[in-house]
Amino acid sequence: MIKIICGSKGSGKTKQIIQAANANVATAKGLSVFITDTKRYMYDIVRDVRFIDVNDYAVAGEDAFCGFVKGIVAGNHDTEYVYIDGIARITGKPLSQLGATFYMLDKISNDSGLIITVTCSCEEKELPDFIAKYC
Repeated sequence: MIKIICGSKGSGKTKQIIQAANANVATAKGLSVFITDTKRYMYDIVRDVRFIDVNDYAVAGEDAFCGFVKGIVAGNHDTEYVYIDGIARITGKPLSQLGATFYMLDKISNDSGLIITVTCSCEEKELPDFIAKYC
């Protein structure tokens, strides 16, 4: 399952995804992973959520990001939640060009039972159809 948190810049998307990650720790049976491209929110995430700054792993571009997420899932079969804050920033592409990434996220989610939450910096009505179907 993929969940989308969308809104304009400064609308509180990061705060929402952090709250969701922290809240799910109490009921999660598996691992929770929070992926972003900054250490700014590192101390807002509870210790039980694995915080990953992709810059620490030289993840650059859509293909590298897809491989990175696949590696997380392959290395930890008990991963239950994945939170991705700022997918367009991480991949370096506009949302309209991330069809392959969302296809991969959907496939991983369905194959492994992951719940993936992604923030997108735009209003819901501006989302491409391949993303809007998850709202």
